[in-house]
Amino acid sequence: MTTASPQGSLRQRNVPGSSKKKAGSAAGADTDVDVASLRPTKRSTASGSNSVLSYRIAFGAITLLAFVTRFWGISHPNEVVFDEVHFGKFASYYLENTYFFDVHPPFGKLLFALMGWLVGYDGHFHFENIGDSYISNKVPYVAFRAMPALLGSLTVSVVFLIMWESAYSLPACLVAAGLVLLDNAHIGQTRLILLDATLVLAMACSLLCYIKFYKLRHEAFSRKWWKWLILTGFALSCDISTKYVGLFAFVTIGSAVVIDLWDLLNVKRPGGALGLREFGYHFAARAVGFIILPFMFYLFWFQVHFAILSRSGPGDDFMSPGFQETLSDNVLTANAININYYDSITIRHKETKAFLHSHDTKYPLRYDDGRVSSQGQQVTGYPYNDTNNYWQILPVENDNVMDRHVKNHELVRLRHIVTDTVLLSHDVASPYYPTNQEFTTVSLGDAFGGRAADTLFEVRIEGGKQNQEFKSVASHFKLIHNPSKVAMWTHTKPLPEWGHKQQEINGNKQIAPSSNVWLVEDVPSVSEDSPRRAKDERKVKTLPFLQKWFELQRSMFWHNSQLTSSHPYASQPYQWPFLLRGVSFWTQNDTRQQIYFLGNPLGWWIASSLIAVYVGIIGADQVSLRRGIDALDHRTRSRLYNSTGFFFLAWATHYFPFFLMGRQLFLHHYLPAHLASCLIVGALVEFVFNAEPSAEESSTDKKSAGPQRHVTARERFAGQSMVPAWIACGVILAIVLAGWYFFLPLTYGYPGLSAEQVIRRKWLGYDLHFAK
Repeated sequence: MTTASPQGSLRQRNVPGSSKKKAGSAAGADTDVDVASLRPTKRSTASGSNSVLSYRIAFGAITLLAFVTRFWGISHPNEVVFDEVHFGKFASYYLENTYFFDVHPPFGKLLFALMGWLVGYDGHFHFENIGDSYISNKVPYVAFRAMPALLGSLTVSVVFLIMWESAYSLPACLVAAGLVLLDNAHIGQTRLILLDATLVLAMACSLLCYIKFYKLRHEAFSRKWWKWLILTGFALSCDISTKYVGLFAFVTIGSAVVIDLWDLLNVKRPGGALGLREFGYHFAARAVGFIILPFMFYLFWFQVHFAILSRSGPGDDFMSPGFQETLSDNVLTANAININYYDSITIRHKETKAFLHSHDTKYPLRYDDGRVSSQGQQVTGYPYNDTNNYWQILPVENDNVMDRHVKNHELVRLRHIVTDTVLLSHDVASPYYPTNQEFTTVSLGDAFGGRAADTLFEVRIEGGKQNQEFKSVASHFKLIHNPSKVAMWTHTKPLPEWGHKQQEINGNKQIAPSSNVWLVEDVPSVSEDSPRRAKDERKVKTLPFLQKWFELQRSMFWHNSQLTSSHPYASQPYQWPFLLRGVSFWTQNDTRQQIYFLGNPLGWWIASSLIAVYVGIIGADQVSLRRGIDALDHRTRSRLYNSTGFFFLAWATHYFPFFLMGRQLFLHHYLPAHLASCLIVGALVEFVFNAEPSAEESSTDKKSAGPQRHVTARERFAGQSMVPAWIACGVILAIVLAGWYFFLPLTYGYPGLSAEQVIRRKWLGYDLHFAK
């Protein structure tokens, strides 16, 4: 018969020779000690290192230090830094009610606009260039920077609260919060007009709120239970409403919810089995709190976004004509005119801004790869205004009937005015794309003779109705070659010298992509004083909110996916945990000052190392269990797998998805995962230095018939010395403090460093400035 062994010894279970299994496996307490493991029904107020008073003092001290480190010297530099050119500009556009386009959702940018409104800023400065002076342009930049600094300071507090609510010892709480407090990357990102402070705080709040919600699982459907359910959903909504990588927090919480629901189906759960109807209530409540309400909050921020941005602006070109006509002062409502047959028009590609162009130069007989061309007249894309961009739009039957409007889905011909030839596409491979058709021109005789079919094109207006009138500027359309059903398309790769380095025009067999869209830029044949150009007063149109929202979502997702170009400071996910690369934010040559976005290397290496240690511990424990050796008591294992495992889940879901992305990636994308890794470090400090004695199982972990209460750190560590944990805490924080201080000049941008001082900070070959 096995007996409880002293702390640190091994216990065998189910091995030959044992008279029976270990009695009282404490399954109730083990399963109850989960993600949060542990809230007391009434917190102890006694003295000691794990008393409520000591936690409160530590919480206040670390919050104060967070504000000091984030707000210290926040007015430096008094110039535009890095991506402040984007997010500061967007705040100004909000304050001017001017429509703009961005690939990120609006919540974080709305917070900056709110701050600007609170201090009376009118949005006159548009943050055009890095290095532009805030002082000379009279911009309340300190107020703008104070918003992320405030959120970044609160993030440190939330990290401490996560550990406290999870009933970790005070040293563990201080280690986790201290790693974030003294991290140069978190500080650097939260002292500037950037979105990541909002994103990271929302992610941390979602973890905290879910932990508090989970701890109330034995008080299901109570007011507190509903409160923390809704607050978790709100935090998740703020996360994804700041950046779409906030979706990873949904994966984290969603995974925990699935496990929780699965446990609710267990007939052996504490408190008895749930009926299917009651389980359905639990499922529905979580679906409402974690999916429906966050989505409603998400929509709300877009409604605010649309309500504020009521005037035409730089974002117009990203949207459809119908959307643009909902904005006041829009060029569509002012300049759009109906296009008639026999009008001369210029046609511009929506994405590349190139005009449909032709000249009397021919395609070469053979291309570089040996393929043969038609040797027809070149049709290209040209970025500048030129008479070779003029095309006359002709009806199918050249009947010379004037003043007849061109309409959606009608067949037309396009006559190149300068060379008096007609646009044609045929089954000959284009210069760069063997699968796409060549575009060329033929004489009028051929166009209305033997090649008549190949010169017919359908005008297909985007979102247009049958018989809708074709207009300049307002009608975004695809030009579809009628016989072959290919769409006229261009791209940015220039043709060789024989094509004058202009863009290739060809026939794309894939009609659906938005890259096939063109618009009529102007109608040169209509004089400026023509009655057709008379600008009647037109009312701003309206569109249903969801229609505008769907269109904006499609455009945001598409442009986000196109952020694939190289960047000198881009990095790969495998580099982040080891801090192999940073990002240069700002430099000043005269003073040799620079802001280089870089984490605290010592803190990051500690966190990354302990993640590997955690995986090793789990692996070793599983191998031991397979061999019948039980090295851990049930409560310790439960916390290791469930509480620390929850933090590991948060790290993994905020890190590994980046390996699947093809867009530009930077070090700041790792910040949410880094925060989760700090939680793991705190949890492992407690696990290593304050493992719970297995002997307590018999007295405290016995299965009870009813719901379990949570146990505080003070109760769990009663009678144990906390000295080893405090020593570990002190050593870790001292190391991290040294790293923070050493890299401080690169984080705060001052003082300037000599070449020798810069070189000493190039630990892993960081591409710092002024190293010479």
